[in-house]
Amino acid sequence: MAARRLFGATRTWAGWRARELPGPAAPGRRFVRDYAKRPVIKGGKGSKAGVVSDALKDPEVCTDPVRLTTHAMGVNIYKEGQDVALKPDAEYPEWLFQMNVGHPKKLEELDPETREYWRLLRKHNIWRHNRLSKNQKF
Repeated sequence: MAARRLFGATRTWAGWRARELPGPAAPGRRFVRDYAKRPVIKGGKGSKAGVVSDALKDPEVCTDPVRLTTHAMGVNIYKEGQDVALKPDAEYPEWLFQMNVGHPKKLEELDPETREYWRLLRKHNIWRHNRLSKNQKF
């Protein structure tokens, strides 16, 4: 019986068939929406300067030069607590200071005997193949 109500099937003299949906003005029926509640907007109805009441605020920007050089600002993911203090360079691994943080190197700048060269060459070939195969119909 619960399955019949769940799937909307009724038994008639002709057999099983789907139940028709009632019209919006059917007596004794009430439709309930299960949508999310709309946010409350300040500024009245129709005003263009309305702002959602639970607006997020940007974090405060630190301008203290001493704190900027001794702490990693914005790394703390918790609401409470202090920013992480930077350690001396000797406590960090050497590869950290050898990383390329600028623009990626072009293919012409790399040595063909390195793995990095061949990986970049493969990536360029894949990009080229994808661009060429975009126009094919099948």
